[in-house]
Amino acid sequence: MTIAIFGNAMKSATPEEVRHLLEFFELRGVSVVLSEELRRELNLRDYREFHAYITQPQPDDEPIDFALSVGGDGTFLTTASLVGSYNVPIVGINCGNLGFLADVQTKDVDLILDKLIRGQYTIEQRTLINVRTSAAADIIPSPNALNEVAILKQSMSRMISIETLVNGEPLTTYHADGLIIATPTGSTAYNLSVGGPLMVPQARGVILSPIASHSLGVRPLVIPDDWQLDLRIHSRNDNYMISIDGRSQTLTSDVTLHLMKAPYTIKVVQVGENSFINSLKNKLSWGQR
Repeated sequence: MTIAIFGNAMKSATPEEVRHLLEFFELRGVSVVLSEELRRELNLRDYREFHAYITQPQPDDEPIDFALSVGGDGTFLTTASLVGSYNVPIVGINCGNLGFLADVQTKDVDLILDKLIRGQYTIEQRTLINVRTSAAADIIPSPNALNEVAILKQSMSRMISIETLVNGEPLTTYHADGLIIATPTGSTAYNLSVGGPLMVPQARGVILSPIASHSLGVRPLVIPDDWQLDLRIHSRNDNYMISIDGRSQTLTSDVTLHLMKAPYTIKVVQVGENSFINSLKNKLSWGQR
């Protein structure tokens, strides 16, 4: 078995947890490869680096069975962007705060990983949103979102207008500070903070949640995840910001966005009672008076 470990080395708890994982896997004869960031920040040069392991495999290299994300949900999103297209299932170990994606607590790590090695786990398929643009060149380097795509204004004093078409049919023009297009996985993230609905990860939908809409009649909307969205953004200063799972860049108003379901899914490992329902009850106090 081969495990890839990714982590945010800037978090104070990460270095200690990574070293514990290395000792844990060494005792069990499990091979380990590391992200470039961990190798550099923790000076762990004796371990293979993930990118080289994938792109320059040696004859005796085994496929990577799992990726461990050590940090918070932000670290999990970064890990997903790096390993998702390689069909590697991800386990999230929480060294952060809330942790909907990184849902394994450090006190439970040994128990959970022993179950993982014994094959006592299930895998959930998580949908991603793919973003394409009308630009001739590929101007978005990481175009797939596990949580959400957010269209945001750049000027603090001016709203933007987001002309929205669904499968080529005009839906509405949002006059707002922005628009969030969230997956079920991302329903508990930015979408939740603007009053969007929660969705279980297994649902097959996409949420459109306006940010500070100028119209009281505009509400969040759920559409099937296999529908295409086309967005034309208009602003006074002729530019806007797009954020894909927190990776932000500025685009000009002549660039139209095309959003569809990505051609692959993220595989999220579930072990024991680390379910979405339990997360709702334990982390959002769901159902408590």
